[in-house]
Amino acid sequence: MATAEQIKMLIQSHYEKNEERFKTVVLQLAAYEAKKGHQAFARDIRDLLEKSKVKTDNILPFNRQLDDLMLTDISEKKLNDLVVSEEIKSRIERILLEFWQKDKLRKHGLTNRRKVLLTGQPGTGKTLTASVLAGEINLPFCTIVMDKLVTKYMGETSVKLRQIFDFIHNNPAVYLFDEFDTIGTERSLDNDVGEIRRILNSFLQFIEQDESESIIVAATNNPMLLDHALFRRFDDVIHYTLPDKEQVKRLINNRLGKFKPKNVSLDKIVESAIKLSHAEISMACSDAVKEAILLDLNEINDEIILRMINERKEAYKRRDI
Repeated sequence: MATAEQIKMLIQSHYEKNEERFKTVVLQLAAYEAKKGHQAFARDIRDLLEKSKVKTDNILPFNRQLDDLMLTDISEKKLNDLVVSEEIKSRIERILLEFWQKDKLRKHGLTNRRKVLLTGQPGTGKTLTASVLAGEINLPFCTIVMDKLVTKYMGETSVKLRQIFDFIHNNPAVYLFDEFDTIGTERSLDNDVGEIRRILNSFLQFIEQDESESIIVAATNNPMLLDHALFRRFDDVIHYTLPDKEQVKRLINNRLGKFKPKNVSLDKIVESAIKLSHAEISMACSDAVKEAILLDLNEINDEIILRMINERKEAYKRRDI
């Protein structure tokens, strides 16, 4: 059933006539029930919202003022969905543990890790990590739309940033600033312009002052472009790499599920998939599963998987041309 805090938030948002807040709490409640294993009840809650003509798509506006700047989702991703090194997994577990035990830390004058910078190549699990954090701690997952945030008008981006951080303060969630180098570029770079400096200075100020209950995640494929002052504003910096052989094998097994071939060694397939990202391997496995379904196969043979992986590798080569 709903927690005492969720019930209080529902009542408060109702009497304050705060429709957006009410919807958010209801969705939090649905995610909470799903986590407890009450899948049917969670679906019933979401169905009630739909029947009330309340927008409950997987991605929906979190606030009318921020319609163009923020998208929100209810994540059902769990830590088991993330195939990463043991080091990265333990650091994510530490973030979760500190969140769950934040009251215990506060009694000793300490705060939990809430501001996290994720770096690494595209497709290595950065966005998925933010979604996993939201799914594990049962908070909405909000993505800042960076191309809508940065504008050509003097001072407008800083105003939008202030709106976002005001919202972060008042609405606990996991907030993802993807492609963070858009606003976090090193201020001393020769191609920098005054407006970008002002945007970065504003972000540094806002994130340093933030004392909300939210988790803020920034992700970038280009950490070398980031201003050095950013790194000390984050509680944790985690670097992601391409999967090693063991991770590739786990990823293939997870993605193929019941279609994975029996009594067939994956060694050749794993060797072929090395140097592909987590996302590219996942897409190759999804393509193989779809082909097996269309061909009415009970399981996938190694030929199909290798062909799909090679198609991805070919696309990867063409991307570098």
